[in-house]
Amino acid sequence: MTRQKLGQHFLSDLSWRKRILQTLRVARGESWLEIGAGHGEMTELLARAGARVMAIETDSQLAEGLAERSPAWGDVQVVPGDVLQLDLRALAGDGARVYGNLPYYITSPILRHLFAAADRIRSIDIVIQFEVAARIAAPPGRRAHGYLSALCQFYAKPEIVLRIPPGAFRPPPEVTSALVSMTMPGERATLGITDEPRFLEFLQTCFGQKRKTLRNNLRGLASAAEIEAALQKSRIPPAARAEELTLAQFAAMYDAMEKT
Repeated sequence: MTRQKLGQHFLSDLSWRKRILQTLRVARGESWLEIGAGHGEMTELLARAGARVMAIETDSQLAEGLAERSPAWGDVQVVPGDVLQLDLRALAGDGARVYGNLPYYITSPILRHLFAAADRIRSIDIVIQFEVAARIAAPPGRRAHGYLSALCQFYAKPEIVLRIPPGAFRPPPEVTSALVSMTMPGERATLGITDEPRFLEFLQTCFGQKRKTLRNNLRGLASAAEIEAALQKSRIPPAARAEELTLAQFAAMYDAMEKT
């Protein structure tokens, strides 16, 4: 049953499901968290490939159907509930990979929830709207590079690996989709940030108004003189915008401002 109010578009085309499975390179015995398992479109393929699958589904009717059918597929545990309310660290245990066909309207909240358990997650592969995928993968210096890009690249190495047409889904969405592969860890492994929540708040402030300069976006955090001193110490041009900076430059600026 389709639940349009939940933004569900089920990956009904078997050939596309097989292409995605091939891309995932599932190893026998791996633990996987699947977000938005639906009717089990990918659950069955993951389980038959030898994965241990925890299939998360918020729609109670779909979850009941999965619980009835999944014993024939392999090692599947159906987890009813909203992924944003679940303890992903507990579900991931000693470590798990993640696959999800995500409702487009809550892609960012789900990613933030996943990153909160980043030390238990080995990789993230998600089917999302192509426009959002392009933002996630955009490197510094591109117009599409924003806070979501920087956040994802802090935790992972994102790459668009497939473009998926609307016709692969039922009902078909109005947009093209993409499979984004995120290998963990991202740049957080080398930046040496000790207070990650505080750094991410700083990063979000830097991107507060995208067309403003970094200096202007930071005026609520420090005086003009302190910002100028931090820019000079970090060797960042005074007219730089957040979209132009690497995470290493943000880390240097953050450290300089913390010491003012």
